[in-house]
Amino acid sequence: MARIDLHLHTTYSDGSVPPAEVVSLAHKASVTALAITDHDIVDGIPEALEAGTQLGVEVIPGIEISSRWEEKETHILGYFLKWQDPELQKCLADHRISRHTRNPQIVEKLNKFGLSLTYDEVKAKGHSASIGRPHIAQVLVEKGYVNSVKEAFDRYLGVGGDAYIPRELPEAREAIDWIRKAGGVPVLAHPGWTKQKGEDLKKFCKKLKEAGLLGIEVFYSTHHPRQTSEYLGVARHLDLLVTGGSDFHGVTKPGIEVGIGRGNLKVPEKLLEPLKNAACF
Repeated sequence: MARIDLHLHTTYSDGSVPPAEVVSLAHKASVTALAITDHDIVDGIPEALEAGTQLGVEVIPGIEISSRWEEKETHILGYFLKWQDPELQKCLADHRISRHTRNPQIVEKLNKFGLSLTYDEVKAKGHSASIGRPHIAQVLVEKGYVNSVKEAFDRYLGVGGDAYIPRELPEAREAIDWIRKAGGVPVLAHPGWTKQKGEDLKKFCKKLKEAGLLGIEVFYSTHHPRQTSEYLGVARHLDLLVTGGSDFHGVTKPGIEVGIGRGNLKVPEKLLEPLKNAACF
């Protein structure tokens, strides 16, 4: 059964699987087109494009930018980017600096709780340009301080956790602008994360649309049917493009597989053409 998957992470951000292997997994799952959407970095795209050419899978250059809207963390996906654009590359590189400032502070805080780990051990878990909390969580699991990545976030790394340190993020309108200037299509990722429903969600998405947002991620691994129906309604109400993806990360998000999410995800192929038409090639 053919499908697409427009939300995938690799070892270049907080995923555990290299880009070429992600494309291979997609091919095995009958995915005809996919988007590599690593957090705040596009360096995994060349490897994925090469693998896609070899396997006959369309690879869409993408990104997931961590941002904020009225002090709430908001993730913006970007598709069909001119990913080699120098201005985009500079914006992303500047954005990643906040990770490099924050991560050693988290490690230092963990050390104060008696958890012995170094930032060098954390950096060894991923691409040095985009290290994040999931890599810290992997080290905590390997050292036996927690039993799972989820426990690491619940106890130490998530909001309210003992070692949590907030990160400086750009405004969502900035992230949208970066994507638009690079010819891409900006889309609100996993709207369930906003914790907003009904009219509040519509107002939130309307403000983002006024800032340049073009789409909303309706189909997603952890959206239940009622959420999917609501987000589809928001898309129709605001004339936003509809997208979807698994948000595959590998071992850092166990139970979510390429193409099928938790087993019942199917992102329709027909969503791809409107997305292409909205891009500025």
